[in-house]
Amino acid sequence: MMTMTQRFLKQLEQESITTRKMLAAVPDDKFDWQPHPKSMTIRRLATHLAELPGWVAITLTSDGLDLANNQHGAPSINNHAELMDYFENTLTKGVTSLQTASDEDMMPDWTMSYGGRVISVRPREEVIHQSLDQIIHHRAQLGVFLRLLDVPIPGSYGPSADETMM
Repeated sequence: MMTMTQRFLKQLEQESITTRKMLAAVPDDKFDWQPHPKSMTIRRLATHLAELPGWVAITLTSDGLDLANNQHGAPSINNHAELMDYFENTLTKGVTSLQTASDEDMMPDWTMSYGGRVISVRPREEVIHQSLDQIIHHRAQLGVFLRLLDVPIPGSYGPSADETMM
């Protein structure tokens, strides 16, 4: 039977394949595009998607995070090469942290706050699960952004409409 950390590691590695393909589809000349004034730019959305594997490591190596004082903030990403390098870096951190973690490491509470105001306190296991869910969620959101720009969408759990038409 797989341990909790082994299951998370397997999921992160599987989702990274699709995430890598989706991030690779982001055109350099569209980084500042946004579908609506209330929406993120593609730069911000893709950067957030690329940083999420690193949240696994942050969760396992700290007791919490104050978003107002986030020492782990993403760098300024200006092109496709920087985006892919950043993703590979955060993915390595996430994978390494899971490879060295035990199921017992998943149990302690982890606190997210903003300016000292507590947003949530949950076991690390739940925080990591939500981080993996956020990868899927924001990857789908990026797919919508790319579709609106008529950029071919790579398949996620099978071929996309763009791939089956080729």
